[in-house]
Amino acid sequence: MNNKILTTLEFPQVVKQLLPFMVTAAGKKEALALLPSTDANEVASRLVETTDGADLLRIKNGIPLPKLVDITEPLKRLQVKARLNGTELAQITQVLRASAATKNFFDDLLEEGIELRSLPQQVEQLVTIPTITKRLIQSIDPDGRINDEASSRLHGIRQLMVKTENEIHSQMSSYTHGKKAKYLSNPTVTMRNDRYVLPVQSRYRNQFGGVVHDQSASGQTLYIEPGDVVNANNRLKQAQIEERQEMIRVLAELSRLITPYRHDIANNAIILGHLDFVNAKAKLAVKQQASLPQISCNNQVALRQARHPLIDPQKVVANDIKLGGDYSTIVITGPNTGGKTITLKTLGLIQLMGQAGLFIPANENSTIGVFDNVFADIGDEQSLEQNLSTFSGHMDNVKAILEQVSGQSLVLLDELGAGTDPKEGAALAMAILDKLGTIGAKVVITTHYPELKVYGFNRSQTINASMEFNNETLKPTYKLLLGIPGQSNGIQIAQRLGISDDVINEAQSFIGDDSQDLNEMIGDLVDQRRQARERNEELQSRLAKQQSEQAELDEKLNRFAENREKLMNDARREANHQVASAKREANRIIHRLRQLETKGRVVKENELIDAQGKLNALHRDDPRLKNNKVLQKAKKRHDFHVGDQVLVKSYGQQGSLVAKRGQHKWEVAIGILKMEIDERQLEKISVKELRAQQSKQGQQASKRAVHTTQTRHTTARLDLRGKRYEQAMNELANFIDHALLNNLSPVTIIHGKGTGALRKGTQQYLAGNPRVKSFNYAAPNAGGDGATIVYF
Repeated sequence: MNNKILTTLEFPQVVKQLLPFMVTAAGKKEALALLPSTDANEVASRLVETTDGADLLRIKNGIPLPKLVDITEPLKRLQVKARLNGTELAQITQVLRASAATKNFFDDLLEEGIELRSLPQQVEQLVTIPTITKRLIQSIDPDGRINDEASSRLHGIRQLMVKTENEIHSQMSSYTHGKKAKYLSNPTVTMRNDRYVLPVQSRYRNQFGGVVHDQSASGQTLYIEPGDVVNANNRLKQAQIEERQEMIRVLAELSRLITPYRHDIANNAIILGHLDFVNAKAKLAVKQQASLPQISCNNQVALRQARHPLIDPQKVVANDIKLGGDYSTIVITGPNTGGKTITLKTLGLIQLMGQAGLFIPANENSTIGVFDNVFADIGDEQSLEQNLSTFSGHMDNVKAILEQVSGQSLVLLDELGAGTDPKEGAALAMAILDKLGTIGAKVVITTHYPELKVYGFNRSQTINASMEFNNETLKPTYKLLLGIPGQSNGIQIAQRLGISDDVINEAQSFIGDDSQDLNEMIGDLVDQRRQARERNEELQSRLAKQQSEQAELDEKLNRFAENREKLMNDARREANHQVASAKREANRIIHRLRQLETKGRVVKENELIDAQGKLNALHRDDPRLKNNKVLQKAKKRHDFHVGDQVLVKSYGQQGSLVAKRGQHKWEVAIGILKMEIDERQLEKISVKELRAQQSKQGQQASKRAVHTTQTRHTTARLDLRGKRYEQAMNELANFIDHALLNNLSPVTIIHGKGTGALRKGTQQYLAGNPRVKSFNYAAPNAGGDGATIVYF
């Protein structure tokens, strides 16, 4: 792939969009070296990696990687047996920790049954050194500081240093807080030459023995080390020297430990960087709303709603672009600033992105080819000055392209033949297109020449295209129209801008009838195409709406089927219960008849058996019970209207329907509370049942005003300790609802002390609940600030 095309199509700018998503130096280095591949297998492999990254981003929010710096130089120094410093060892430790964590992450994916295509094989190459990693973690802090646990000797030395410093501070405090404090410039202890000293006023020098280490700029203060502190300072200084020597020994030992594994560690850093690069590709795909492209073995390109990745998504115009199959050359004509050049760049840049293993900013099921090279001659041809040097520059580019192009190449030419006499330019452009067609390359060009419109119509494997132009507003829409050549709109634009009619009429007289007819024909085609597109968009909108309504109807049908089956089963059980009762009654009657027979009255046995059989026939399992009163009664229980009295089965409470919320939910008033409840949890109460309940409640006036049939055990205490914050807040809300419904007051919320998060969340919820009258901490012997008492 030639480097010039990367710059021309701004491929490096796309690569730079990956960098903000990356956390490793090795990953950024790999990204900056990214180039499109010309090998179909490698392109497919790269896209599989990106697909794995996109799957992990969707399922696990990506591969968890820490920030990793470049460890190339420290590893090179290990090769010559150098001693690394603490910071360098901390950086290498981070790579080893990340390697172990990444392997564990992918092992967990395997246990969860999440299968990936490519990345697990790469992760298997990571080398973990558990023993050495543990030693490094124990010895070196992430900031490079050597821990006390790095060696027993270092631990002992630092304990001695702490003890000595405490002794020095104790001795110094006798000066700063004792009788001699009045001789000090400032009653503080400071450091000079790594030794603890006192700031003494110079005129009181003789009040202190010891060593003078420094004096102030004015000479009024001397920094003196008292004589009785000298020995302690000497011991501290000796300990500090021993500490430095032991730290050097520890660093050398740790460096020797990892030296045999320097190649494995370097390879680990590269693999982790590659995983970081895959993460970044997946995140960029989400940002660009990009999709996985399919690969065509014969270089057919079919981009659905392709968008230029470097243009603001709110402003970019998407286009369908097809190349290959029925035609291998596209001739795009149309006015300036209509979007021709951007269309060329969009096609070329998306092709480069796909061959580099990136998802492309186009709709799903888009197809790219794998070209051995992409060539482009794209320049700003919007200037009014077209001179020979410009034409020569374009021809130099075209000459280089013709010398390198093959039948597996993609060629993009902007304003082919421009910069010279229009007749000669058009003739040269057609000859160049014929040459490229003979070679078999895929070609897209833009031009203003009307001769090329005829060329696009007459040549096989060639199709005309244009950028749509609104004849009513005389403004471009930036939509690509395949199969329709561009219309010349110069005279129309001049007329709209106010050029006098006599000039316009004379200009039109200079144009041949054939040209005018062609322009009118193209204009009609463009209008018809735009109307067809608008109609298609309208039909697509209607289709989407109908599909949504169909899905809603399907859901309603499923719920209806579920409810119908439940109602049928309930009705069947009720009918069977009634039949069983009838059978018992029939048996009683038969028994009575037999008693009558024993008293002298003759009753035939076959009559009794027939009666018994008819009664047994009433016990049926047929689910289709038509005109069944029990079934009708059950259906009426679920025919809801605003104001109906209902039983809320999940709470065992009676309420009234206030308003419908959504397809299958109702707002229900239960006493002073209002809740949104699914209608499957509701059952209508008949007037007769309501009166019976009211009568029963009247007899129980001494009890609660709202009769509660508890469906769960409700206590006056809720224990939230050990719960996650979200779970605890949900349980708290449910507990307060049940406490209100059961007239429990006060109640106790046990949230513990801990970090204080549950306590703060509990009290914030209670403060915002209008039914809470007050709340405060429990008594010291009942939990103190680890529990809250709530009054309603």
